[in-house]
Amino acid sequence: MAEETANDTQVAQENEVAPNDEAVQADELVQAEDMAQADELIHGEGIDQGDELAHDDDFVQGNELVVAEEMTPRTGTRRRRKKSLVWEHFTIEEVAGGATRACCNLCKQTFAYSSGSKIAGTSHLKRHITLGSCPKIKNQEQRLALPSAGGTDNDGEGTVERRTKRRYRYTGYANATFDQDRSCSYLAKLIIQHDYPLHIVQQPAFGTFIESLQPRFKIVDVDTMEGEVYAVYQKEKENLLQAFNTIPGRISLTIGLWTTSQTLGYVSLAGQFIDSEWKVHRRMLSFMMVSSPHSENALSEAISMTLSDWNMKDKLFTITLDNECSSHDIYSANLRDYLSNKNNLMLKGQLFVVRCYTHILNAAAQDVIASIHGVIYNIRESIKFIKASSAREEKFAEIALQLEIPSTKTLCLDVTTQWNTTYLMLLAALDYKQAFTTLETCDDNYNEAPSAEDWKKVEAACTYLKLLYDSAHSIMASTNPTSNLFFHEAWKLQLELTNGTGHEDPIFSSIAKDMHERFDKYWKDCSLVLAIAVVMDPRFKMKLVEFSYSKIYGAEAAKYVKVVDDAVHELYKEYVAQPLPLTPAYAEQGEANNGPANANNSQGAPASTGDGLLDFDMYLSEIQSSQLSKSELEQYLDESLTPRMQEFDILNWWKLNTVKFPTLSKMARDILAIPMSMVSSGSSIFTAGTGSHMLDDYRSSLRPEIVEALVCAKDWLQYSPAAKDAPNSALVKAEGS
Repeated sequence: MAEETANDTQVAQENEVAPNDEAVQADELVQAEDMAQADELIHGEGIDQGDELAHDDDFVQGNELVVAEEMTPRTGTRRRRKKSLVWEHFTIEEVAGGATRACCNLCKQTFAYSSGSKIAGTSHLKRHITLGSCPKIKNQEQRLALPSAGGTDNDGEGTVERRTKRRYRYTGYANATFDQDRSCSYLAKLIIQHDYPLHIVQQPAFGTFIESLQPRFKIVDVDTMEGEVYAVYQKEKENLLQAFNTIPGRISLTIGLWTTSQTLGYVSLAGQFIDSEWKVHRRMLSFMMVSSPHSENALSEAISMTLSDWNMKDKLFTITLDNECSSHDIYSANLRDYLSNKNNLMLKGQLFVVRCYTHILNAAAQDVIASIHGVIYNIRESIKFIKASSAREEKFAEIALQLEIPSTKTLCLDVTTQWNTTYLMLLAALDYKQAFTTLETCDDNYNEAPSAEDWKKVEAACTYLKLLYDSAHSIMASTNPTSNLFFHEAWKLQLELTNGTGHEDPIFSSIAKDMHERFDKYWKDCSLVLAIAVVMDPRFKMKLVEFSYSKIYGAEAAKYVKVVDDAVHELYKEYVAQPLPLTPAYAEQGEANNGPANANNSQGAPASTGDGLLDFDMYLSEIQSSQLSKSELEQYLDESLTPRMQEFDILNWWKLNTVKFPTLSKMARDILAIPMSMVSSGSSIFTAGTGSHMLDDYRSSLRPEIVEALVCAKDWLQYSPAAKDAPNSALVKAEGS
């Protein structure tokens, strides 16, 4: 160590370093650290002379510059790898006479490092990069506009106390490891998750911002960033593929149609399933460009390619579509026939095509709003008139007070793209209908008050919009609604609309007939899958189907109940015919239970225990045989209903009863995972369109594979854990899944 200190002094003289008090203190601190580390390396326990020095910490803690010095190599030992942080800034160059010098990668200035077997320390190199000796680093810091004592920052927003020169540089970027590739990957994820354009990397302001954070980061071009985005997509897809291998059941798809300003379109496919822990998941699978997204042939090809890409050809259960197809029956039949040739569809495809429930709600709501669009226009203009000045608002409030209107609702304009706000606007305006009429007589500038007939139309519209509004809120109450929840809403809505068509008031009956015509089509298409799903709810089973059908169909209810009962039993038989993979716990239990049973069967009669109750043993054997003759489905349906409670978790119930109903639970897993709504968790149910989505011009200009990478990776990254976990962690959802 004394020899190394002498070398440091010699090097300082050679490079004409004139240390001030601060530099001397820094040199003494670093030398002390060097000597302590060298002593630990020589005398420390468990460290051989030939071992390499390894560090786990990537970053420097506090103001200490923790480094590993190169020790003088000994004869017969392996040369250790350089671990000092200074070697991120210096490169060893050989000179004449077997000596080497350290060259600064930034300013290209060289310093003595070794002469033959003598190796200098790195203290003088540390001083070069941390005490501002390097002109390149000094220029970079000046560009960062480090404020001077008592001065103001670049914007002149006040004084900033100047940090000491040493502290600033010791906590700067030179003390931390930097990885260009990792930073580029993080930038790609930022662009993906926040829908930033790829050309953000070319914007000068972005470059300035990045340089202020990390001057060593090299801004990449758009093509390179495309590659980074695609690399993130590929990595996340590989993780998800591994996780999909653990899915115990089938998968159901939701299909969205996207159009562009060009003639091309896109088809988005998302898969929904229940994992081995009985948690619901939905993941984007593909976002594929097609020549005609509304063609069933193009759609069928997209589905087949996606299933093949994800190794799910034998796992397809149902697909959920929107309701904007005028020839829905032909469309669905052609799609079913095409895919049934390549996939084994359950129940002969009767459950295969499902229509989105939330889309039918929105379509029905839009029909109601369109039927009174003239009245809605007058109400909007009336509210605008009142809200135009505080004097008018005060006058309107005074009128409402004089008329003793008890309503506490506040008049507000709606958002035309969200029908629930239109409903709330009409509901509030309806309470103040007399005030609008009075205002028209008091203010000559106001002449938009609806007539008595108009208010009657508003009342009828609100009556039926309330049914849709309440139904939508019931669905939204669950973070990830399972398919059993939708039957409750659908049958009540079908009953109310059916009764509404016979309303004595023609205004009410007219609106009800238009809504019923649309919703009845949905009910006929989807009532079977809705009913089968609610049968899988142990709180209702077949009983709710029987009750609701008696309300809807009256004397013909038994015929429709039988259709549901037959379908449930037929579907169960198909699951019985499939091989049932046993979980380790169930297999162990099965072996334990089957052992004595097989032994008894070989004897032909139950073994006597010698207590004189052989006849009783025979009786128990007969009871057991009769119970075993019942299928799991029959046992399930015959058992008493589970008590209804507010916080009932149906998935947890089936998880706890998987051992009791191994085959039926497999059937329940697939049915409960059917996406009755295409609206994903966190999205507004009231803005779900009934037709194609429009892809913006920027996305339309990108290559199809990059568009798919951006859309899919954004969906996947929201579920990716921050830490590296097991492969199936790709399925771990955020809180509330």
